[in-house]
Amino acid sequence: MIKSYFKISNPVDRWLFWILALLLSAGFLIFLSASIGLHAREGVSFGSIATSRLLATAIGIGVAYAASLFHYKHLRHYAFTIFLSSIVLTGLVFIPGLGVEHGGARRWISIFGLSFQPAELLKLAFVIYAAALFSSAKDKIQDFSSGPLPLLALLIAAGLLLLLQPDTDTFVVLFIAILSMFVVAGGRIRHIGIIGLIGLLGLSALILSRPYLKERVITFINPASDLQGAGWQINQSLIAIGSGGFLGRGFGQSVQKFSFLPEPIGDSIFAVAAEEFGFIGSILLIGLFLAFLLRGMRVASRSPDMFSGLLSVGIVILIGASAFMNIGSMLAIIPLSGLPLVFVSHGGTALVIALLEAGILLNISRYQKS
Repeated sequence: MIKSYFKISNPVDRWLFWILALLLSAGFLIFLSASIGLHAREGVSFGSIATSRLLATAIGIGVAYAASLFHYKHLRHYAFTIFLSSIVLTGLVFIPGLGVEHGGARRWISIFGLSFQPAELLKLAFVIYAAALFSSAKDKIQDFSSGPLPLLALLIAAGLLLLLQPDTDTFVVLFIAILSMFVVAGGRIRHIGIIGLIGLLGLSALILSRPYLKERVITFINPASDLQGAGWQINQSLIAIGSGGFLGRGFGQSVQKFSFLPEPIGDSIFAVAAEEFGFIGSILLIGLFLAFLLRGMRVASRSPDMFSGLLSVGIVILIGASAFMNIGSMLAIIPLSGLPLVFVSHGGTALVIALLEAGILLNISRYQKS
């Protein structure tokens, strides 16, 4: 029975494997350097930071390896169960004693002293279920009752859980991924436009109703409007990126991470990398994410069936959109986001789930058409 779940036929896509290995290795080095700044200014034990990262990486690699062996077809059979379980798990953040509040948000569950962010799992579960739903609909995907209607219902359900935390950035990434899957599944242009418009209007309403989102947009339009307040992070990020020059200050030599950049191991970590490795290093890091995006889409285009193709697209967009939204916000190309840089930033849950997603994609690559 177990062998049927872990049946292996062909090797994984080697290019995809090495791209992921390089991303993980580069992320580990950048994280270690950024952690020095946190240790120096807040007295956090460097050893504990490094150990937690090593532990999360080891668990993530183990999960990815298992996922690369677990036949993706079984995910389709359990898609609804996985999705429903993730909904219940995400809802636990609102239960006193289980849910942990930090910075005005309730996004974590604490069990025996270990914290877990269920929204990361919700994103993957949603993509798995959407892939099963769209692949089952097939020719009916263009009918409103079989395509857009259930899609909107599911988005509303997931959106309520994420926006109440609040976790707007995660919902935006999920929305982009699911809409991309709907496009690939053959959804009508009119329906795609309607869903996109609903999403845009909903985001606009959120920005107007939530002061911190409105503040982000104002800062994006005019970064100099509040240099000591809302504009502090983006301006310090741009200073770090600019001071890196062409070749950078060198590994471990970032100045901004010691006193100026908020969250140097979190959402500001790209600025640390750009300061230390310069324009060349930044381009190489962005190039690795772009290579992952292109190779992942190649796996999707060669997938043996519609379910695996849609699942590949969803996973690639989840990782790619998160990465480029983080980098874009640090470069002031888009409004500031609180998203971590995948494979690089601090966050054990995000790293483990990202590696789980990568493992599933590697498993699908075993069966891609030649």
